[in-house]
Amino acid sequence: MPEQHALFDPVLRDLSDRSRDEVLAAFSAVQYSANPVAEVQLPGLRDVTLRRQVQKMLTLIGRVLVKVDGTHWTAGYADDVAATLTAQGWQPLSAVDRAVLVLVLVHSVAIPRSEGILTGDSWKSARPTTVDELRTTKISGEERRLALQRLRAAGLIQLSGDHSGGPSYIPGPQLQRLTPAARRRLQDQLILAAAPASPIAEAIRARTGITEDEGAA
Repeated sequence: MPEQHALFDPVLRDLSDRSRDEVLAAFSAVQYSANPVAEVQLPGLRDVTLRRQVQKMLTLIGRVLVKVDGTHWTAGYADDVAATLTAQGWQPLSAVDRAVLVLVLVHSVAIPRSEGILTGDSWKSARPTTVDELRTTKISGEERRLALQRLRAAGLIQLSGDHSGGPSYIPGPQLQRLTPAARRRLQDQLILAAAPASPIAEAIRARTGITEDEGAA
């Protein structure tokens, strides 16, 4: 339990018993809940002072609070920690899993956003990716099926609510753990790959200095 770990003692030692319990409850919720947690549900998130203590605990393990939709919270890797892990070659997903995840994100998020159908920077999408859109010549049906299972288990994708045309997929809740900067970088790259000639892709290149050749790489 977090309260028994010496790492967190400097953050918790001066809090009252009640405040400590509220901070611990909020820390556990944002760290371990599958979905973002409503701020209204936990005093440790509602109260700015207590929320600051939650952030201090997360900082000690390389993570940060991430606000979602203005009213919910979750926790994700700090940008500098994520950059270090990436530079060291850390990659928990196989090449097949990454390819299937990118296909889902391109069809359900990047293309609708490039067409102006999806706005803002949320991962919520009303356009699910169908199985037909996931079919490629390089990924066999069995590899695709297993990848979809693994990605669902990891919370990176989820089934859409509409099964009338067969199973279809939308981004999962774990993507909400990305910080605003990480989310923006990934969404930019997806749009550049999915619709390099679109006006929004041109705007991304102008903002970031990425050339068209770099965006297509």
